[in-house]
Amino acid sequence: GRGDITHCNRGFSLLELVIVIVIISVLLVLAISRLLALQVDAERVTMETVAGILRSAVGMKVAESIVRSKVADLKALEGSNPMDLLAEAPRNYLGEQDGVDPAALEDGNWYFDKRAQSLVYLVRNKGFFSGGLPDPPRAGFAVRLVYSDRNGNGVFDQGKDEIEGLRLSPVEKYSWSRY
Repeated sequence: GRGDITHCNRGFSLLELVIVIVIISVLLVLAISRLLALQVDAERVTMETVAGILRSAVGMKVAESIVRSKVADLKALEGSNPMDLLAEAPRNYLGEQDGVDPAALEDGNWYFDKRAQSLVYLVRNKGFFSGGLPDPPRAGFAVRLVYSDRNGNGVFDQGKDEIEGLRLSPVEKYSWSRY
């Protein structure tokens, strides 16, 4: 009869509605966590790409000095700003800063700290970055002299030690995590 059809049109039960809401919530949480992991990866790759470009620029400067037989001149570049070696600085480079409070600068940017003689990247995704420079979390890089330490004292001695080149090195070890 006619009564059999009406029970099919009653709609969702409360239990079915709760199950659908739980499934949608779980999918949203998974999507958001995946998006955050991608943001962290993007920041890490962008930072490391700039550092890699700067390492190449430093390497080219060393090669130029070797070709011109001016390896001794590399000593003057220790502690210099590696951004000066680029034809064009990245858009997120804030320039040279002298005695600036890094907490006052916007995250996701580079700057050269004149006092510390180091290039600094201000980390945006702080919860996924460890090591480096603290308060606020940041990665620091410095142009360092590479030399053969003939007398083993750990310091470059003009006339005794031989200059081999320059290197862009992290000031403090750091690492990125995804989760």
